[in-house]
Amino acid sequence: EVMNKCGMGQFFNDIANSLAGHTKGGPAKVAVLASGFLGSINGSAVANVVTTGTFTIPLMKKTGYSKEFAGAVEATASVGGQLLPPIMGAAAFVMAETLGVQYPVIIKAAVLPALIYYLGIILQVQMRATKDHLHGIPKDQLPRIGEVMRQRGHLLIPIVFLLYMLIWSGKTVIVAAFWTIIVTIVVAQLRPISRMSLKDICDAFVTGAKSTVSVAIACACVGIIVGVCAQTGFALSVASAIVSIGRNAVPDSPAISLFLTLLFTMVTCMILGMGLPSIPSYLITATIAAPALVELGVPDIAAHMFCFYFAMFANLTPPVALASFAAAGISGGNPMKTGWVSVKLAIAGFIVPYMFVYNQGLLLYGVNFFSGAWILFTSIIGVALISVAAEGFLYAKVPIPVRVVSAATAILLISSEPISDVVGLALFVAIVLFQRVRGKREALKAA
Repeated sequence: EVMNKCGMGQFFNDIANSLAGHTKGGPAKVAVLASGFLGSINGSAVANVVTTGTFTIPLMKKTGYSKEFAGAVEATASVGGQLLPPIMGAAAFVMAETLGVQYPVIIKAAVLPALIYYLGIILQVQMRATKDHLHGIPKDQLPRIGEVMRQRGHLLIPIVFLLYMLIWSGKTVIVAAFWTIIVTIVVAQLRPISRMSLKDICDAFVTGAKSTVSVAIACACVGIIVGVCAQTGFALSVASAIVSIGRNAVPDSPAISLFLTLLFTMVTCMILGMGLPSIPSYLITATIAAPALVELGVPDIAAHMFCFYFAMFANLTPPVALASFAAAGISGGNPMKTGWVSVKLAIAGFIVPYMFVYNQGLLLYGVNFFSGAWILFTSIIGVALISVAAEGFLYAKVPIPVRVVSAATAILLISSEPISDVVGLALFVAIVLFQRVRGKREALKAA
């Protein structure tokens, strides 16, 4: 709250505008960047929607995006902020404590999946803008990055300080947060544009304290639930039931059994995460669903990240999609339609957790530089194909059979097998060439 009060949100909006506002479909890309930056700090999808959405959603509508699409872009980007290092909100700190690892381990594991998630959103935004001939904002109406950095660039100092405290100092999260608040207040006084009065500081403290009450109450209730689950064995029973259903469905195929277990775990996490803040949502899903994956040999960090992702996506998925509904309230769109458009925009995020379970190299788990680079490359291609299948546009409208092939090719690239990678890359080249020719033909017809 102190960071927001000193103008950190406006700083991120201005940076995003100066970087992407002039490009095709610029306001939507601004929403993605600004919400990702701010969401990584505040850790609340709904608060992020309300903070940045009041600025980005009207701009997207003015550019030509529909009400539902504009709201969905803001919702998906805001939810992703909790998945994006370096801060990831408070839930990531809880994950580090739960797993008994240092926070940098969580950052390392989360960075590539989060970037791939945001890439999927930006690709769909770009395809929609190209398909609907939507333009950006004229450069003369946008802030210049040099001017933004001159006026508010000093606000990066508290973020750098927080990262130092979390990663290199060895201090606890509480100590790091305390000193970062002090540094933020001091740094904000350096320039008039960010300077806070005593009333502003007190208001930030009061707002922050009030916002923790609901989370504290939810966590207290979750603590009771977790305790009951541990004492009665309910969590182990649910985990055993999930594993049992997955194994017994196709007992002679471990690969299919794992996939079905992942599918049931995903549904369980999204149901358990409905309507909850990120911390209690993660705690419940990690307690009940993660053991099912660990029992099948999935590494702890991959199992917990899998549950964390789908617990967060409960904010997007109808019938209880708090972030999507909040965005619809600002855009004036239909809440349920906004929720389903959000699911389509976040489709890459629904695939990425499967990617890092089948291929832990995406979490930079036990891989060297070259293996990690190859995994990132194939994952980016896979996400591009998912975006093509979801949006149905690449140079020209994509026929339904090609969309189906694109989705199937993306699934091929999930596996870490060399043969599936080669086949997937060959199909990707064929799809791009096919669509390129279609695009040229349609351009000639239009001319």
